[in-house]
Amino acid sequence: MESGFEEKDFLACCGSTKFAKEMALAAPFASLEQAVAAATDIWFNKVDVSAWLQAFSAHPQIGDSAPSSQSHHQTTSAQWSKGEQSTALATATGSSLQELSEWNARYRQKFGFIFIICASGRSTDEILAELKNRYPNRPIVEFEIAAQEQMKVTELRLKKLFTSKAKVSSTSDQYPAVFAKKVEEDRVNIIGGHLTANSENTSGKTSEVRTRTRPPITTHVLDVSRGSPAAGIEVFLEKWEGTQPHPSFGVTYTSGWKILGSSTTDNDGRSGQLLSIVDAVDPGIYRISFNTGKYCPSGFFPYVSIVFEIRESQKREHFHVPLLLSPFSFSTYRGS
Repeated sequence: MESGFEEKDFLACCGSTKFAKEMALAAPFASLEQAVAAATDIWFNKVDVSAWLQAFSAHPQIGDSAPSSQSHHQTTSAQWSKGEQSTALATATGSSLQELSEWNARYRQKFGFIFIICASGRSTDEILAELKNRYPNRPIVEFEIAAQEQMKVTELRLKKLFTSKAKVSSTSDQYPAVFAKKVEEDRVNIIGGHLTANSENTSGKTSEVRTRTRPPITTHVLDVSRGSPAAGIEVFLEKWEGTQPHPSFGVTYTSGWKILGSSTTDNDGRSGQLLSIVDAVDPGIYRISFNTGKYCPSGFFPYVSIVFEIRESQKREHFHVPLLLSPFSFSTYRGS
């Protein structure tokens, strides 16, 4: 069943007008999985920082109610927000709500936007603990985490959107009642927005493989010292194809690494395509290297290389390997 959704429907899922327009252009979608894949690609690769901030600002703070005068998409979004926060509100006390309000204000003063978290199924205490845990983060790190949490919310709401359409449709066999129940119970797991095929199949049916809309390995570089994306950094992606199963620590190799692709980060700090868009990436050891010395000649690192392994069970997942860089330090993590 193809989706017949409009821009306003996608705006209820994510409060960025740019995101909603891109989703409307990409529609119709033959399935929820296809819509989620497109949404993830648009959110992480096509919209800009201002779109992220607009989406953040569309949320009420945890524990707050939405304004009474609202448009259609705002009403839908507010209803969904209320449902997503139901566990938190049900477990709240006067003192916990007061403490949450104080920490929300402190967080907003530091980062410039409200605390974003996929609150579905979480108690007030859990949300407050996560807020306190994330508060010490550097702004550029927290901005990325907030974007990942927003994508979790968006996917959850896309599921609700498709479920509501299925309820209206007379062809209800495509969306059984068990699926509608599962939508309300599941926490969406993206963290980084992974398009994994974690479907729990009905017995006797073959699982459906999602088609990628971006390469399986991507990266972007954030200049922590400037608080902005790092443009113009050369990036190389390699795969280990030596005689040994994997490279050994402390051993210098003159061969074994095969270059798969190279690129230069754009104004948003993102690299171009380093690898072909394939449904399944080859399992193995990969190395992604950044020419940081050319970008920051006075810095401590002439270049930075990150080595990671993709296992057989992960070959359909997406691997986002960001670099958080300053002249005298760097960090990374597996994102989405």
